[in-house]
Amino acid sequence: MRNAGKIMTVVAAALCLAACSNGQEPSSYPPGDGPTYPAPAPAGASSSASAAEPASGQHECTADDIKVTGDFGAKPTITIPDTCTAPTQLVTKDLQPGTGAAAKDGSSLQMNYDLSTWSDKQDKENSFGSQPFSLTLGAGQAIPGWDQGLVGIKQGGRRLLVVPPDLAYGAAGQGSVKPNETLVFVVDAVKVTG
Repeated sequence: MRNAGKIMTVVAAALCLAACSNGQEPSSYPPGDGPTYPAPAPAGASSSASAAEPASGQHECTADDIKVTGDFGAKPTITIPDTCTAPTQLVTKDLQPGTGAAAKDGSSLQMNYDLSTWSDKQDKENSFGSQPFSLTLGAGQAIPGWDQGLVGIKQGGRRLLVVPPDLAYGAAGQGSVKPNETLVFVVDAVKVTG
């Protein structure tokens, strides 16, 4: 039995030496606490930035990246960041909840709005202090970004809409809005019926 114990000790020592061959030193780190290294990229993968990130290295903005100050009924201040790129999909965020029935296709809406353009970060126009903009939701009376982005808003609600060019004025532009412009709206639902 003593010989078996000696043989096991010799085998364990040999394995330990083999594991530390080729100039490697035994690790002084407890298991799981050692240094980490990047995992190798899968075959065919590139080590460059992901396709979702633009060449500039900036991420696509979310609703939380855009700062809005002001209360329902008053013209807001919209701050568009320089630290991320314009979203390529419609982005919505309720800044203040409303009450009552949620707007749906066919609802009649009266909306106050403030519009800023992404590329130059300029406040272009607003309806605060004048007549609200009236529309029937889903009837094509406004840009597609409104028909899609206002679904669910309730009377008394304030919502941020970031509308990509394909849901806004596209390659044609409109008035002071340049072609292929991303639009940033803050809208107040003055009245929702239907």
